[in-house]
Amino acid sequence: MARINSRRIKVGGMTQLCIDLKPRRTDCDVFINSPIDVTNTVEFIDKRKKKGEYITYFHAFLLALAKTIYNRPKLNRFVKNRHMYEHTNVSISFVAKVEFEDDSEEVMLIIDVAPDDNIDTIAKKIGDQIKTLRDKKFEKKGANGVLDVLGALPNIIRVPLIGFLKWTDEKGILPKSLQEDDLYFASAIVTDIGSLKSDSIHHNNTDFGTASSITAIGEIRDDLRVVDGKPQVYKACKFGINFDERVADGFYMIKAYKILEYILANPKLLEGRADEKIELPKK
Repeated sequence: MARINSRRIKVGGMTQLCIDLKPRRTDCDVFINSPIDVTNTVEFIDKRKKKGEYITYFHAFLLALAKTIYNRPKLNRFVKNRHMYEHTNVSISFVAKVEFEDDSEEVMLIIDVAPDDNIDTIAKKIGDQIKTLRDKKFEKKGANGVLDVLGALPNIIRVPLIGFLKWTDEKGILPKSLQEDDLYFASAIVTDIGSLKSDSIHHNNTDFGTASSITAIGEIRDDLRVVDGKPQVYKACKFGINFDERVADGFYMIKAYKILEYILANPKLLEGRADEKIELPKK
């Protein structure tokens, strides 16, 4: 079955048996929650801000994740109906509040990261969407447009209807209009817990949609480490990453994590193309 914005991928026997033994994404959660040195990224963003440029840590982190996906394309894969697929584009999704209030409406946003995007174009893409949202000019469509309608239905209608939509998603026949703004139909999901002055968390994923990972980004805090026997304070940010172990093995995932660390340690890379090839230094 052909799927929207994706292509079928052939896999080896071991991977296929793993999928058959654990057909649900929520049976395959693997978590990592580790502090990453973002000292250089903080300095990079601060310098850009002093020049009057509107660049935030979230812009940098979102692009760093996208660049990691471009360099480790298996992260752009997902399992549906016991088959492996790969997204034909790279996109990152998140939820944004219309206002910074407890009961403020939330809207799902998806940022398509083109191969030639960089920190400036990504900042503009995100900034334009957030501005439209906060100016109350955001036009609800796709999944955003039907949430309130579905949520208002009585249980006797809503529950079987949601079950039917989940079935159509599994079989690859969910209407494109319902995938358009649904954060679960992206390469990866991020949640900016740091903006709430909180550390990262282990966030659950779902079997619905095509996102094989969700990353909770914590607050940037001072941390302490020992270098050459001497204590050293540095800026650390925890990335709580939940990914589907069926899309790639541990060796592949660990190297992906190392690439993310390397990008944030060398933030000038964020000024280059999103699909720029990154080679880790040999030790």
